[in-house]
Parts: sequence; C-alpha cells; structure tokens
Amino acid sequence: QVHLVESGGGLVQPGGSLRLSCTASGSTGSMFRVYNMGWYRQAPGKPRELVAAITSGGSTNAADSVKGRFTISRDNAKNTVFLQMNSLKPEDTAVYYCRGGYGNVEVWGQGTLVTVSS
Repeated sequence: QVHLVESGGGLVQPGGSLRLSCTASGSTGSMFRVYNMGWYRQAPGKPRELVAAITSGGSTNAADSVKGRFTISRDNAKNTVFLQMNSLKPEDTAVYYCRGGYGNVEVWGQGTLVTVSS
C-alpha cells in the first residue's frame, strides 16, 4: 500500500514562492517510478482541479492558469514529486493535493493548504 504525504504549504504574500513536496511511503520499492503523478487543488466552494501532472516518463503538462509560474518535477530516487510555485496570486489559495496513478490504482494525499494573502 502506497501512501502519499504532502508538505510545504503555508502563508505567502502575493508575488512570493512556495515549493510543495509529495513523498510516497509504504510498499513503494521501485514502484514509484511507474506512477503518473499530479498536483490538484481545491479552493473553497469550487471543484477540485488539475494544476500540473508528470508522467512516469517525465512528460509534463500544466493548467493554463499556472503555466509559466508553476513547475512540476519528480525525483524517483527520493520517491518524491515537487511543485515549484512562483509569482503566486491570491487566486492560487487552495488546498493542494498530490495524486498518484498506475493502471487502475489511484492514491491521494491528505492535502496541504496554500494561502496567498498580504
């Protein structure tokens, strides 16, 4: 059983940066590298949305709202996926969730809160 744990959230001023991490634990072994990983977010009163994703092969994509500001990356040796967030805006405020998928297996983290406010 793979578990995902996010970290790195917090309060930041508009224009600031944060780096989120999502580390897989449990029966990962060499399995993490085959997982397609993604970051999602959910703001109050809004549906959960995809922010950025990275495949097992390293291909990435990002939502139009964060392109040029957010970057997703992964370190398979550390069983970790990252989300570097720059030029943060108040509308980026949300709970950010990490998701891993492989075949019909889907795993979610518990979320980390990001608040962008002055």
